[in-house]
Amino acid sequence: MFNAIAQSQIYVLDQDEALDFYVGKLGLEVVADVDLGFMRWLTVSVPGQPERQVLLERPGAPAMSEETAEQVRELVTKGAMGGWLIFHTADCRKTYETLSAKGVEFTEEPTERPYGVDCGLRDPFGNRIRFTQPKS
Repeated sequence: MFNAIAQSQIYVLDQDEALDFYVGKLGLEVVADVDLGFMRWLTVSVPGQPERQVLLERPGAPAMSEETAEQVRELVTKGAMGGWLIFHTADCRKTYETLSAKGVEFTEEPTERPYGVDCGLRDPFGNRIRFTQPKS
């Protein structure tokens, strides 16, 4: 049976803007950036963990017709199609301060939870991101 999740996917409207955010601000690294002709295959991962990638996919071919892709892009623009990413960090408050200094806007400041400390933000396309400092 399965032994790992290799890739997940979220929709982005502009892959260059997504690169700036996910690599330039959040500090992820590019695993693949390939022009397949019918689409750009763009994946990122936590540095040193390329076995777990996130596909930053612009809605379109080959997965959907142009009509459907336009509807999905409209929903993404409205924040109705946002996906989820949850990261772990060793120090939630320090990560929050570092990202705040880079201009990342948060939806929730670091908060104590039963499972640790976490906070929330959205990427430029409405995808929800949380990062958690799990309890030891």
